[in-house]
Amino acid sequence: MMDQYIGTVLYILNGAMVGIFGMLLSASFCDIHWNKQKRLAMVGSMAAILLLQGGVYLWVDPGAIPYLYPLITHLPLAVILCLLKKQILWPVVSVLTAYLCCQLRRWVALLAVALVSGGTVVQNTMELIVTIPLLILIIRYISPAIRSVSREPIFVQCYFGVIPALGYGFDYLTRIYTNLLSNGSPAAVEFMPFVCCIAYLIFVLRTSREKQVLSNMEQTQQSLNIQVNQAVREIEALRKSQDRAAAYRHDLRHHMQYIAACIENDKEDQAQNYIKEICSEIEADKVILFCENEAANLIFSAFTGRAKEQHVSIGIKAQIPQEIHISESDLCVLLSNALENALHACEKCKKIKAAIEVIVYEKDGRFFLQIMNSCEGKVDFENGVPVTNIPGHGIGVRSICAIVQKYDGIYTFTQKNEQFVLRISM
Repeated sequence: MMDQYIGTVLYILNGAMVGIFGMLLSASFCDIHWNKQKRLAMVGSMAAILLLQGGVYLWVDPGAIPYLYPLITHLPLAVILCLLKKQILWPVVSVLTAYLCCQLRRWVALLAVALVSGGTVVQNTMELIVTIPLLILIIRYISPAIRSVSREPIFVQCYFGVIPALGYGFDYLTRIYTNLLSNGSPAAVEFMPFVCCIAYLIFVLRTSREKQVLSNMEQTQQSLNIQVNQAVREIEALRKSQDRAAAYRHDLRHHMQYIAACIENDKEDQAQNYIKEICSEIEADKVILFCENEAANLIFSAFTGRAKEQHVSIGIKAQIPQEIHISESDLCVLLSNALENALHACEKCKKIKAAIEVIVYEKDGRFFLQIMNSCEGKVDFENGVPVTNIPGHGIGVRSICAIVQKYDGIYTFTQKNEQFVLRISM
């Protein structure tokens, strides 16, 4: 008699506790700004739902509670959260997700029953024991992440709510309203593994898509960084050129006076040498024109200067018209990344004289680029593309490949006899 009384008390306490557990989780999953008024409304609603459960247990039929639970607990709870949130979809998802989390209590208790060969008393006791620690862990560590999904677009919220909804429907249709699961119906037994498989495949597809988006963002960021750095270099070069031009204009009167003095004193050879010297200095500051394309010309000029500063021999043969089928931004990213990689390879050369040779032209609507540069050490390739394990490196190569693929072109990377060759046609 005593054992039956204890079992009944534990059953009632566990029923109340699972209700509190689910309602608190539902509220914590729902992204609501909890002020004092809303907290009081939530506490009062929880008390009313528990009283309704107690009324059904005492005056209707205790065995009816599992069948009526969606109507006397889940539905009122969802309505209350919808009113507090002033939204429909996410409060419903929160309730379904909280119901799914209730399976954690049940599974831990069933595991304990299996280990100690206990019965209903052990199961109810274990569920009561794990409720508060599990509630604290979920609210503290899981709830913020779940609430963040409520700020995503509607279709993302729907993705998130599919599994809890299927779990909810499966549990009631196969375990409470019918005996399909306990009878071993193949459709019921295999349903949740099927759902897990579908969810996994969707997860893989979505992860792959997000990775592709992230890769595109990295390439865009890389392109913007290259353009900004290139613009900074060009502005600095123009500033230096203007400073030198201003200095020449300022000193022009002195140059003329010196030349005039040389002529007056019959020192024509000295005057001619001085004129040649001044012309050489002016020629050194002149911007070199490699091709008609302004963007390409600026990039070639900048990298020629950098190569000379690093004592790297560079030769450029370019025939690129101003109007080509490649966008200016793609052309800048392509040439800048290719030349940047070539220059980095030359910087590492210690045993051989570093050199870069560039051949680029457009013919019959096709763009051709070949860059040969010195390269010491073996380059690792994967599917014909150079790869590296150094953090922050390899983005340039991926950007080159992405641009070439964008224009349905072809590219080859090869290394032979301490020389690395990049060829592009698109």
